[in-house]
Amino acid sequence: MAKNNDLIWATGRRKTSIAQVRLLPQGDGKVTVNAKPAEQYFHGQERHLYDVLSPLKADGAGGFNVTCKVVGGGITGQAGAIRHGIARALAKLDEKLKKQMRVQGFLTRDDRMVERKKSGQPKARKRFQYSKR
Repeated sequence: MAKNNDLIWATGRRKTSIAQVRLLPQGDGKVTVNAKPAEQYFHGQERHLYDVLSPLKADGAGGFNVTCKVVGGGITGQAGAIRHGIARALAKLDEKLKKQMRVQGFLTRDDRMVERKKSGQPKARKRFQYSKR
């Protein structure tokens, strides 16, 4: 679908995080998040780093430099948004990769969000203690 020299981009979302992902083909596998190397951005969070890199480990998905700009949410939401964006960008590149991303569940948008706090209650579902007398 895309030419070898073209920049491939996609947007990923998770919780309240939004990631703009750009893939540069014929790269050496560098991943940068908000102008920092991914290892430095997710320092001490190997689980999140693994989560971000998992779409790139699919068969036939090698040789890309990835640049991400992510805003909002926490570290878990940002990692999920980056993973979603990388998967969507790879799906734009090749139909075979799109099927692999779909089977592994990377293209499915996780739409779970934090439930809002209701008035007259301390939290979203918690209630103040009821006193009968």
